[in-house]
Amino acid sequence: MNDSPLALPGKAADADLEAALTPRLLFTDLDGSLLDHHSYDWAPARPWLTRLKQLGVAVIPVTSKTRSEIVPLRRELGLEDTPFIAENGALVGLPPAWCHARIDRPGPDGLAIRTLGVDIGFVRKRLAVWRERLGVSFTTMSEMPLDALTDYTGLAEPEARLARMREGSEPLIWEDDEARFEGFREGLAGDGLQLVRGGRFWHATGTSHKGSAVSWLISRGEALRGRRPLTLALGDGPNDIPMLEAVDQAVVIRGCHGLEVSPNQSALYRSEATGPAGWAEGVAYWWGRADRRVIPAALRAERTDAIRAAGEAVI
Repeated sequence: MNDSPLALPGKAADADLEAALTPRLLFTDLDGSLLDHHSYDWAPARPWLTRLKQLGVAVIPVTSKTRSEIVPLRRELGLEDTPFIAENGALVGLPPAWCHARIDRPGPDGLAIRTLGVDIGFVRKRLAVWRERLGVSFTTMSEMPLDALTDYTGLAEPEARLARMREGSEPLIWEDDEARFEGFREGLAGDGLQLVRGGRFWHATGTSHKGSAVSWLISRGEALRGRRPLTLALGDGPNDIPMLEAVDQAVVIRGCHGLEVSPNQSALYRSEATGPAGWAEGVAYWWGRADRRVIPAALRAERTDAIRAAGEAVI
């Protein structure tokens, strides 16, 4: 008896064919997830990044970092052909393969930028207004001396300068009573702004968030490829919750910040390891097992033909 799935037509073959044809997208937070919270190292994740690229899986950074920070990181991580989501969903960067010919206009770097949030000038203006009106105390990233920013974040000076090049959000450190924080939050909400908690900063931004930007990209991918992808997301912070809830499968990476991260997600795995080691653990849990395997893009056509031939032979 032949136990090969290629010799099992009907429901088994149909399921195998469906798995072979379904594209996959992986959305990932950076700081504290793919990148170590303290050192920003990503070596433990390198083998999976290499494998996913070989399999044709798009690994999409979804981060509070700026566009200026992400562009060199994409080169370092080997993710130049995939989109990215910056500043907690305020903007999306699209490489050529993800662009719509009639809608998107790539810049000199080949990226088309879609703004989903509000302008940084408006964010900063309203922060100043509410600081004066409520008499509260906080320090924004743009107000921090460069040496203070490098000490606080662990970034080298060139990277710290890139982190200050905001387009749609302003990180801040709250320095006042917690009792006054809610009034500050409510004031910003009246302006159509929100405060999102990250690993180090609160982020003042528009109503777009990681989840809405991820949903937008999933829809774009489905429109371009004609099939809805299977999606996985990994993150370690409260600002990752909307992203973790917007996908099919999710991983909460054990954080170094002690903040609760509890998304409303039935397909959820919590890692034992932190940072990139926890990232690799989570990817292996969902997509490293035989029943959840990722099928290489280069083999999909061959696999499809073999499955169909097996079915025709039985008929």
